[in-house]
Amino acid sequence: MRLRRAKLDPGALGFAPERRRTPGLRREEVAQRASISSTWYTCLEQGRGGAPSSDVLDRISRALMLTDVEREHLFLLGLGRLPEVRYQKTTGVAPRLQRVLNTIDPDPAFIRTATWDLVAWNRAATFMLTDFAQVPAQQRNLLRLVFLDPRARAMQSNWVDSARFVVSAFKVDAARAGAASDVAPLVAELCRCSPEFDIMWHDNEIRSFGEGAKHIQHPLLGALSFDYSVFAVDGRSDLSMVVYVVTTAAASNQLRSLVEVSGVGERAPLVGKSTPPAS
Repeated sequence: MRLRRAKLDPGALGFAPERRRTPGLRREEVAQRASISSTWYTCLEQGRGGAPSSDVLDRISRALMLTDVEREHLFLLGLGRLPEVRYQKTTGVAPRLQRVLNTIDPDPAFIRTATWDLVAWNRAATFMLTDFAQVPAQQRNLLRLVFLDPRARAMQSNWVDSARFVVSAFKVDAARAGAASDVAPLVAELCRCSPEFDIMWHDNEIRSFGEGAKHIQHPLLGALSFDYSVFAVDGRSDLSMVVYVVTTAAASNQLRSLVEVSGVGERAPLVGKSTPPAS
C-alpha cells in the first residue's frame, strides 16, 4: 500500500501540488479518497489493527487505483482470500491470443467469454462448427448456436445429452464469473425460442466443462471424435480458451486438407478492447 501510494500523482488527483517531503499521496489523502479514517488507514498500512472488511479493501483499491491483479494481491494479504468476482465484459482479444489460436490449426480452438460469447477462433473451428465471421457479433454465442442453429444440431451425435451438458456447464461459468444478471436477456430469449432450452435451464443439473470427449457427424468427413480441454487465460478471468484435438492422425490430416482448400474462416475475428468494470 505504501509503495503504491508513492506512485500516485497528487496534482492529477486534485490535491495541492505543494512541496512534499516524500513522493506520492499522503496517508490522509488516501484515506480521504477511500472515505475511511486516516487513523484506520495508517494502522492497515503498518500492519496493525486487525483484518479489514472486504468493503474497506475495495475502497482502498479504488483510492490507490490498483489493477485487478494488485487488488487480488491486496485481498490475499488482508483477508487471505480473493475478492468477489467482478464480471468484465469483453468485446475482443489481443492479437497475441489470435496468433496462439492460429498455430493450433488444424485442431479447432476458440476463445469464449464467461457468458459463452465467441470472441476469437481459428479456421478449423469455423470448419467444425460454422463460419463465425458471417454471424453478426451480437449473435456469436455458443448457446444460441446449439439451440437455434439446425446445422449445429444435426452435427451432434447425441444432441439432447450434449445440449443438457452445455446448459449445466454454462450455469457454472456464468455464476463463477458473477455474470448472472448479464446472461438474463440471453436466457429469456432462448426460453422463448426453444422449449427444450426452457426445460433444461430450469433443471438443477450442474456440471463442469473442464475436459472430456466430443463426437460430431461432420457433413464432409463423417464421424469425428475429439478430446477437448478448457484453459484459463491468465489475467483475464472472463475468458477461456477451448481446444479440440482430433483423436486420429487420419482425421487430422483430412481436416487440415479441407480447411486449407475450403476458404472458410478467411476473415479474422474482430479484435477489440475489453470494457473495464465499473468502479
